Parts: sequence; C-alpha cells; structure tokens
Amino acid sequence: MKNKLFAVDVGATGTKAAIVDVKKGKLLTERVKYPTPEKSGPEDIARLIKQLMLDLDYQGTSMGIGFPSIIQHGVCKSAVNVSERFIGLNLEEYFTAETGCQTFCVNDADAAGLAELQFGAVKKAKGTVLLLTLGTGIGSALFRDGVLVPNTEFGSLHYKDGITEHYAANSARKRKEQSWEVWGNELNDVLQYFERIVSPDLIILGGGVSKKLENYQAYLHTDAKLIPAQHLNEAGVIGAGLYARQKMKKL
Repeated sequence: MKNKLFAVDVGATGTKAAIVDVKKGKLLTERVKYPTPEKSGPEDIARLIKQLMLDLDYQGTSMGIGFPSIIQHGVCKSAVNVSERFIGLNLEEYFTAETGCQTFCVNDADAAGLAELQFGAVKKAKGTVLLLTLGTGIGSALFRDGVLVPNTEFGSLHYKDGITEHYAANSARKRKEQSWEVWGNELNDVLQYFERIVSPDLIILGGGVSKKLENYQAYLHTDAKLIPAQHLNEAGVIGAGLYARQKMKKL
C-alpha cells in the first residue's frame, strides 16, 4: 500500500511511532512509545527505531522521522535537547544505513505543522500561523498563507536569563511544580513575546499539554486567535509520514 508509511516522532523524553495512512492523515496502528534514552546518541536512537519497526511489524521500504533539531538537507544542525554528537550528522543517510529503510527527516515541530496544514487546524487558515509544541522544549512551525517556513526554533529564542522553553515548556511547569495559573501566566508572556516578533493571525498549541488547554486558557491573552492542535500529540507522527511521502514523490 503506497500510502502506508512507518513514521517516528523522536522527542527528548519519549519516542513515538506508528504506521500512518498518509493519504487520510490517520494512524493505521496503535502509537507505540518508549522513553528516549537519556543523553542518547545516534546509535541509541537507531536501536530504538529498529525496535519500533519490529513492534509494528513494518515491512515497507521507506519511513519518515520527526527530529528535535534544525535539519537542513537531511543534516542535523542543532542539539538543544539531544546529544551534541548529532550535530553535523546526515540523519537521513545514517538512519537509512542503520535500518535498511529509506529515511526522510524533518524538524519535529515542522512535522506537526505539516499534519495540521494538510488535515487539521492550519488547512483553511490565511495569513501568518504559528504552531507551538509544548513538551520537554518548545517546538515551532511557522506558516504564511499555507507555506511552511522551516526550522524556526522559537523555543531557543533568548528570554530573561535563558531561552523561552526554559520558562514556558511543559517540562518547566513540572520541574518548578507550578500551578496552572503560574505557568499559564508565564506562557502568556512568552506568547506575547512571539507575537511581537511575527504578529501571527493564529496561534495553535500542540504537544501533550494541549489536551489540558482548559486548565490554563483563562490566563492566555493574545491578539491572535488561539486554538489547540486538531491532532494533539499525534501530529508529529502523522506529519513525519507526510513529509516522507512528499519527498518520495520528488525522487
């Protein structure tokens, strides 16, 4: 089935995979998840991906990976929440060689954005749209009239004494044991900071904490309309599959 692809969403704390129907934007299997090994290097992630392929009995020849890094032409250019040993590595060549499966890699937040663009909240949106994934870090995907501006990495923007994700990622809320009100107000400040930079018409919140938007939405006061991602925490996996399919069509 040409529209059936194995897709992986590599996160700093958890790595998820499923087989995706890239024509309909739906998971064909359960989403299997494992903890991402702490300070994991390329060989650790390769081992984890091969285990996920076995778990899902994937027999195909291509796959997509969403990865928490700036990725240019398949090469990892940053390492905020992964080992610095990834920097300079051609992820597509490496994982293709390790798994025997032709691999296409995209920034993880851009993958989530692609899923929302084709099948979710961004599909009919006009103007500037900013999608944020709130997890271990803050991933970002920026669209202008439906066109993706890749590798924006808003979570790494300088903020106070660090970067924005150190204050407004879901991991910051857990680490500091903050109430929804305290964290919601901090997130609001960060969202307003982003608004001063790109003036979005729409902000979409993704990641696992997007399922709990009702707990902190009252503390968010943005000029832009703000909504949860339609695919919630599945968007990264779906988008990785979509990206692979798009790249395969160009070969």
